[in-house]
Amino acid sequence: MAIAAKSDQAGYQIIRSLPYNHSFIFSILFYLNCPHLYKQIDVIMKRTFILTLAITALLTGCGQKEEKKQEDQHGVIALQQLADKAKAMQDRESIEPVDFRKMKELLPESLSGLKRTEISGEKQGAMGFTVSHAEARYTGDANASVKLEILDTGGIAGVASMALAAWTMAEIDKQTENGYEKTTKYDGHKAFEKYDSQHKNGELSVLVAERYIVNIHGTKVTMDQMKEVLKEFDLNKLSDLK
Repeated sequence: MAIAAKSDQAGYQIIRSLPYNHSFIFSILFYLNCPHLYKQIDVIMKRTFILTLAITALLTGCGQKEEKKQEDQHGVIALQQLADKAKAMQDRESIEPVDFRKMKELLPESLSGLKRTEISGEKQGAMGFTVSHAEARYTGDANASVKLEILDTGGIAGVASMALAAWTMAEIDKQTENGYEKTTKYDGHKAFEKYDSQHKNGELSVLVAERYIVNIHGTKVTMDQMKEVLKEFDLNKLSDLK
């Protein structure tokens, strides 16, 4: 169990470090759509990954601690688990994401005393993969600001969640002098909290119906305020949205 937990944490950190440009999603989708061709590329990728690990080991010196070596091993295990999950979803039926305009209708004019100042939505697609996205920004006194974002990953929610929300495939519990981050449950849904108490910035995310990702990004607010925003947002309506 301890090894699995460490692997989850290592995998989460690796995925989080990737640029947020959907390239990771598309690499998985390419695997799903063209598995035979991907296997040829995968061999090259694995060799490159091994070479990168070797170079990293040299750069960090021969005096690397055993604990660090174990963390690298956990990361490799986590990446393999990620690939296994993507493979398991290869035959999953595709579902068209909902119209982003319907998701925009779920974003109220005010939440927890904060007034909506911006609202937008769009649908993006590539390589047969489409994501609907809607978001609104809410502001209040003392520069308080919250952005509420909804993503519909459609029929390949599991794969997309790995890239758009790495925490969905991990168990996280970390605390520092200035804050914390952890996976948790919110109203029965898998959720993620991250907060910086020094700067009063944080995020609160929830996975709904295995396809919708709700992200709340707060600035100059407390985690309790972000939870109040989420409480006023109707997750049941989102879950029933088609």
